[in-house]
Amino acid sequence: MDSLNKIKVHYSHDQHILNLTLAAPKANVLDQKMMQELIGVVVQEGRKTAVKALVFRAEGGHFSFGASVQEHQKQFVAQMLTTFHALLQALIETAKPMLAIVQGQCLGGGLELVAFCHWIFAAEDAIFGQPEINLGVFPPVASLVLPYRIGQTAADDLILTGRSILAPEAAKLGLVSSVSPQPEKEVEKFIAQYILPRSAAALHWTVKASRHKMYRAFMRNIDAIEKMYVDELMATEDANEGIGAFLEKRKPVWQDK
Repeated sequence: MDSLNKIKVHYSHDQHILNLTLAAPKANVLDQKMMQELIGVVVQEGRKTAVKALVFRAEGGHFSFGASVQEHQKQFVAQMLTTFHALLQALIETAKPMLAIVQGQCLGGGLELVAFCHWIFAAEDAIFGQPEINLGVFPPVASLVLPYRIGQTAADDLILTGRSILAPEAAKLGLVSSVSPQPEKEVEKFIAQYILPRSAAALHWTVKASRHKMYRAFMRNIDAIEKMYVDELMATEDANEGIGAFLEKRKPVWQDK
């Protein structure tokens, strides 16, 4: 495995569980470097037949503040989105059960990543949100995935308002599987009861079957949503103003065009 700077990787449970840790606290920003490292590990390690599940976690007090806002600028955004979507496509092709352990803030691209997981185990202080609209943009992945996870109405609420929700509300929506003071222990119990006793082959093919409709829809539509974002949204004054205002730490001045 190549040298990794922004993630940590280790196996557990006799090589059956692949653990992927975001290791750039406090924000654990999903920038190009981190996403490329994740892609490499998912492709090289995640597809091994002995792997029964992937577990995502993060160092520090927060899971992730999301994708790099710097890389959302017009000159960088196309490559950033292509890389992020390549990560999710790699996870689809790997077709393994995925668990996420979330503490603190899990926003933007961070929420899009964990929403791709089958189970989210949240700490009591976990906060989830898609704040992109506050920057004059939208979340491409969440636009496709959240309706499958929590229904169209709840997905619209999070994406259109940009509000953040606490772990108990996320659990009521069905996004979060467990809220506890010790989510790591809850994950260990879950893995022992529901993952380790199962056949790795059966888990793999069941993921492909149970998510067939969702994954096909994602692969069919993500390019169109990405093109809408890059070619149309980023051609507006407000999208560029929102990103610029965030980077300059000021309030955006919308032109409504």
